[in-house]
Amino acid sequence: MSLPLLGLILFLQPVYTSMEISLLPCDYYWEPSTYMEADIILGTFIPIHIPVHLPQDVQNLFESEPSLLWRTFLLKWKNYQYMLSLYFAIEEINKDSNLLPNMTLGFHIYNAFNSNKETLEGPLMWLSGRSEHIPNYKCKTQHNALGIISGTKPEFSASIATLSELYKVPQVTYGPFDSMLSDKDTFPSLYQMSTKDRALAQGLISLLLHFGWKWVGLIVSDDQRGREFLSDLKVKMVSEDICVAFTEKLPDNWKSSLKYDYGLLNLKQHTGVNVNLFYGDIDDLLFFCVDIHIFLTRKKVWILAKPQSPYLESIINEKFVVINLFSGSFSFSKKRTIPGFKHFLEALTPFHYPGDVYFSKFWIDNFNCSPLASLCGNHKPCAVNISLKTKDKINDVINTSEPSYSIWSAVYAVAHALNRMLLSKTEMGSKEDRNTDWLLPWQLHRFLRKIKFINTAGDEISFDENKNIMETYDIQNFIAYSIENVLLLKVGEFVFKNAQDQGFFINEVLIQWPSNFKETPQSVCTQSCGPGFWKVLLKERLVCCFSCAFCPDQHISNQTDQQECIPCPIQEYPNPERNQCLPKKVTFLSFEDPLGIALAWTALCFSVSTIAVLGIFLKHRDSAIVKANNRTLSYILLISILLCFLCSFLFIGLPNTTSCILQQITFALVFTLAISTVLSKTITVILAFRVMKPGRTMRRLFVSGVYNAVIPVCVLIQLILSGVWLGTSPPYTDRDAHSEYDHIIILCNKGSVTAFYCVLAYLGTLALGSFTVAFLVRNLPDTFNEAKFLTFSMLVFCSVWVTFIPVYLSTKGKAMVAVEVFSILASSAGLLGCIFFPKCYIILLKPDKNSLRCLKNKKIAYKN
Repeated sequence: MSLPLLGLILFLQPVYTSMEISLLPCDYYWEPSTYMEADIILGTFIPIHIPVHLPQDVQNLFESEPSLLWRTFLLKWKNYQYMLSLYFAIEEINKDSNLLPNMTLGFHIYNAFNSNKETLEGPLMWLSGRSEHIPNYKCKTQHNALGIISGTKPEFSASIATLSELYKVPQVTYGPFDSMLSDKDTFPSLYQMSTKDRALAQGLISLLLHFGWKWVGLIVSDDQRGREFLSDLKVKMVSEDICVAFTEKLPDNWKSSLKYDYGLLNLKQHTGVNVNLFYGDIDDLLFFCVDIHIFLTRKKVWILAKPQSPYLESIINEKFVVINLFSGSFSFSKKRTIPGFKHFLEALTPFHYPGDVYFSKFWIDNFNCSPLASLCGNHKPCAVNISLKTKDKINDVINTSEPSYSIWSAVYAVAHALNRMLLSKTEMGSKEDRNTDWLLPWQLHRFLRKIKFINTAGDEISFDENKNIMETYDIQNFIAYSIENVLLLKVGEFVFKNAQDQGFFINEVLIQWPSNFKETPQSVCTQSCGPGFWKVLLKERLVCCFSCAFCPDQHISNQTDQQECIPCPIQEYPNPERNQCLPKKVTFLSFEDPLGIALAWTALCFSVSTIAVLGIFLKHRDSAIVKANNRTLSYILLISILLCFLCSFLFIGLPNTTSCILQQITFALVFTLAISTVLSKTITVILAFRVMKPGRTMRRLFVSGVYNAVIPVCVLIQLILSGVWLGTSPPYTDRDAHSEYDHIIILCNKGSVTAFYCVLAYLGTLALGSFTVAFLVRNLPDTFNEAKFLTFSMLVFCSVWVTFIPVYLSTKGKAMVAVEVFSILASSAGLLGCIFFPKCYIILLKPDKNSLRCLKNKKIAYKN
């Protein structure tokens, strides 16, 4: 493929009238080639001047955009830097006495016609040696080239390779690398100076990731390079969760037919896509911009991934509408430097190369002056002190382009290969005189294939496609510094050696965004999920199109677009925003806690009350009511109740191993003592009344005090159960991090839950037995019988502990401890109140009823 036919308009009269008249006569005096005489000649093909045979369907397009297209394609002076880099390389080599001693290197430059119909015109001229291309004839053998340097476009290089291969002439291309040309079976004599862009796609991915652009449009040329680039880029985009909103391929033949169906692409449909990536040649980009629809869309950020021409900046300055479109966008291109080249360009004057007609036309076009007596137009002579340094708007010539660097490197590569070939022939002694007739093009291949050297720029030059070189890309921003001018300003750099050794840098302060963006543009399908949320992928949608969900309990997300929430460690809890884990506070049922204080004061009050009752009973120990109810057992019961109240203090405060063991063992033993005492009192009542009936057995049991053996037996059984508990799985301190959201509760773990419930079951059995016995004797005479009080006290006791079990199982943390303490206090208070408060009432407030006479009267009334 070639550059568009739109630029080839030299002979079209209607368009001529729209151009500057001073330029037109010069176009009639163009030459097909430029020659520099030397011992060794290199044939060089550079697209500079394009004659045209304008198709009919161009005219309407030109009427809408004549100036932009004409000034772009009429004369490719921006490509003239290619020729100047060739001049520079040749002059440097000829000055080097070590590279090609006693021999000069020259060139024969042919205009690389970019029309499919005229692609081979230059190569045929080169073969025939004349301006008229005569196949199979070599009219000027002294100009026969030893090698060819060609091709900004792989299609052009592939076309002329069919001719050069007939004579085994080596062809070194300076255009972008193309895998098609690397096929040595098809192109055995072709060498590519440029290397494959191993890092271009990775660099673009780094730029997209830096700004968080995950929703991108792709516009790619539909040729082999475009397809390879698209495939490589999409693989990397998928790995980084970057999505392609749309992909438009520029047809490979659209430049020839000058037709492009923009119905395929309507950027208005993709309002959420603020970043578009364009991969194509400069003429792809310009023809793409011609369609008026693209200018009507809202301005976006464009990333030009392959500006293969050095004159992009000047082209944009040609037209305000293009400035308006690309202002704030980016160019991504390789960084190239030719040491000394800028100084060489700045030192050029119009009189350096008088034999080069293109050189003269370059000065006429850019400076509006003629270096010599010109055959075309009336131009004033150029001043003696004029140079490229004095011209402001020719940065496209001054700044080194990648093709210029490749031409410079290609010339040096051929020169080094020639040097080694000459040394080889000299060592073999095949010729004594150094006549170049004995140098044949096909002999150069062996040396070109093995060439390897470091140029003055510090880069390794060789034709090994797999060589591992460092690639550096400049990231440039289009800065509109006036309404009519734009500047390409370097704002970043991407350096790549391998996947593990790469670097990305960008200075956001220098970046100018499109005018409709007040800050860094966003280009996403869905707004990012901030910290505290996680991405929920939707079925049948791209990975970039998702919904955001709040993190669940005990989970956080502290990054943007987190794939899943992460759980907080067990000792931490999430803050309300769910973006940070905070350390949990350690807590327990302490004496400073309001609940702990309430329970402690309650236990203390009941303990004091129990001591007071015990004191009353001790003081009135000889009274009838105290004696009648077995004062010894009453003392034991009061002491056991006091211990029950006091053991609740073991449950309050910071738990440790000792307190945890004492809690359960003390609780089990003192309650066993209390209930067994109640049982003993109940049995005493039964025996006391049975003594009054005939029979010696009951009397012996009563007199012997067998009822007193109930207490030690019951306590001993509980002691055995507790021993088994301690011996198998004793209680221990534990941390409960789940019961409360933001606290870690230190509490006592029961150890063996089975042993704990066995102890409770035993206590329940004793309590149920005591309740049953007391209930059966509740109707005996009240004078000697406290069975009713014992029955009611055991009813309260059993009710408390039956309620305790479900409540205990349904609570967590320190509430479990509080429930257990409350049950201890409630059941102990039931025993104290139901059994002893009525007796204290009689002792203190009704002393007349607490006498032997009253008891006897009740006894007589009972008998009657």
